[in-house]
Amino acid sequence: MKNKMIQKIGLAITTSLLSWNISFAQTIDSYIPSQKNIEARKEFQNNKFGIFIHWGIYSMLAQGEWYMTNHNIDWREYEKLASGFYPSRFNAAEWVSAIKASGAKYICITSRHHDGFSMFHTQQSDFNIVDATPFKRDILKELADECHKQDIKLHLYYSHIDWRREDYPAGGNTGKGTGRPNGHGDWPSYYRFMNNQLTELLTNYGPIGAIWFDGVWDRPSDFDWQLKEQYDLIHKLQPACLIGNNHHRDVYAGEDIQIFERDVPGENTAGYSTQAISALPLETCQTMNGMWGYKITDQNYKSTKALIHYLVRTAGRNANLLLNIGPQPNGELPALAIDRLNGMGKWLSKYGETIYDSRGGDIPPHSWGVSTRKGNRLFIHILDLKENGLYIPLKVPIKKAMKFSNQAPIEFKQDKDGTLLKFPQIPDEIDYIVELVLK
Repeated sequence: MKNKMIQKIGLAITTSLLSWNISFAQTIDSYIPSQKNIEARKEFQNNKFGIFIHWGIYSMLAQGEWYMTNHNIDWREYEKLASGFYPSRFNAAEWVSAIKASGAKYICITSRHHDGFSMFHTQQSDFNIVDATPFKRDILKELADECHKQDIKLHLYYSHIDWRREDYPAGGNTGKGTGRPNGHGDWPSYYRFMNNQLTELLTNYGPIGAIWFDGVWDRPSDFDWQLKEQYDLIHKLQPACLIGNNHHRDVYAGEDIQIFERDVPGENTAGYSTQAISALPLETCQTMNGMWGYKITDQNYKSTKALIHYLVRTAGRNANLLLNIGPQPNGELPALAIDRLNGMGKWLSKYGETIYDSRGGDIPPHSWGVSTRKGNRLFIHILDLKENGLYIPLKVPIKKAMKFSNQAPIEFKQDKDGTLLKFPQIPDEIDYIVELVLK
């Protein structure tokens, strides 16, 4: 995942991304998803809320997941971190229970990030959680088993980048100062390595809800990642497994979900979201604080209210929210992250009916809020309104209008252009939800 450094790189290549054209992108319609995959897409859209986990040996440095490349750490020195990585307080059951209590329906964890360290027991490299650390436990296996036990979906982040391996092709935008020889790279070897690891992940850890790729943006736009063959492999191993790729481009053939980084679909405040919005299920990923991986000085966590608003605004854009946590090196989730999970869980236990299983509503997003819909029930989520009335461009006849929390009737008046909602007072709740039952 990127930080402020890569924002400059991203902005520098925006023009080339907009003009990007590659052969298999023109064959987007050639991919025909299986029935299991179509069903998984619908379930994914219904889930609406997931938790992202960025965790690796970089947590020991407590400076975020990009420290290796940002500070040009030689890979021979960096890999020594593994010999001291012993997350003694990691408890998969506690993690899953806390995340499930937040109302999240799935977990996405970094199986291998850009530093090349695998958080699972792979046969493709000894640079992994079992072979390279004194911990000797496959945390991904423990987490997968617990997710299956507690009936929560497990998604796996997988980086296309590797700042350590010499067979990763030279010429990338990142990892230039990590000690690899000039002209390094052996694409067939690296491609085989990645596909072998993906085969392990989709064979040894039970049903996987999605593979969440990241890193295509590291290479020039004309580089052929051979994604079609890689996507075909994933769908062959697990037909229901969804594929998403955080490449910041229009969707490729074989992808099942579309990802937006740090922005809801249709916005581009972070500078990454120049892509067109597709008809695929949508997901936006966002941090609780400022970083993805653990940073000890970053205690600037968004408030529970701000996170709830982000979840609601994302749902109103017909997308899922994947909210990130960076666990500590000892294996614990930060206390502030737990606090935010608890706050979101309490809110969703009361108002989740207006979020789960919903789709973006009839009323486009506005500064005051958004709408979601389930069948003939339209939910108006008022997040910031300074008046005790709201005019919405809804012409569909309304059978009944009420405040969702207590079913108290809401006065309304319809004309040929829309509907006026009148409230007893100016809405002052985290999310003042009006339920409209449509005729």
